[in-house]
Amino acid sequence: MTASAIAISGLRAIADRFDHVLLDQWGTLHEGMTVFPVAHDCVLRLHEAGKRILILSNSGKRADSNQRRLAALGLPPDIYDGVLSSGEVTWRGLHARQDGPFAGLGRACFLISRDGDRSIVDGLDLAVVTYIHDADFVLLAGLDDSAADPEQWRGRLTEAAARKLPMLCANPDLVMFGVGGLLPAPGALAAFYRELGGTVMFVGKPHAPMFAAALERLKHPHPERILVIGDSLDHDIAGGRAAGMLTLLIGSGVHRGTLAQSSDLSLATRNAADAAARTPHWTMQHLAW
Repeated sequence: MTASAIAISGLRAIADRFDHVLLDQWGTLHEGMTVFPVAHDCVLRLHEAGKRILILSNSGKRADSNQRRLAALGLPPDIYDGVLSSGEVTWRGLHARQDGPFAGLGRACFLISRDGDRSIVDGLDLAVVTYIHDADFVLLAGLDDSAADPEQWRGRLTEAAARKLPMLCANPDLVMFGVGGLLPAPGALAAFYRELGGTVMFVGKPHAPMFAAALERLKHPHPERILVIGDSLDHDIAGGRAAGMLTLLIGSGVHRGTLAQSSDLSLATRNAADAAARTPHWTMQHLAW
């Protein structure tokens, strides 16, 4: 299917087009407070329709942590088929040390995470170090709101770049929802590290390891029978498109400042995407059945 961004009001209009759903979390299911009631109903309807639902998150935390958080926000685990976080994919990659960005890393890591979370390194043969000069690589899993400004990291990351330390970024999101609005996310800090001359390797949407892990978890169905739903053109849509999957953009998420200004969601989405590789097959304002 060519780039189209057809506006629909609910998933029931295209339910015959897919068997599996890769469902984004932040901006699609919730914004940190509670799962949107209409989104909860949609997940339940998808489950009742026999669709397999895998929640795909760029969170740098492990899958169990994300599943517990979703339950606390009102989405019980019995109406979907599991969570796959970029933190989980990173943990498994660092545990196996066989493929891609994981094989060549050392054992001493400088960890940057949200809320002091260490689940991404728990149980691994890694030493978490306090100082850059003791590290073999930088592991970027998350950012506290108060540490979101990349300039706060200039000194340490300049030293890391000078030492040619690779950075493994387990959350490629460029922006995140903070208490006061949108803030730079770990992906923005990773981009800043690149500007300083550092090397960055990514796990998470839109990068291939995340979608390969999702396909494996779903037992390798045909990609064209998988629908990727999310609120980011750069992560959900671009990643799903590159993997050969169907895609749907939620307009009320991270792009709402742009899309809300237009009465024609389809046209506004195409204009915002500005390239076939970032244009969703469908678009709708909120996740709804």
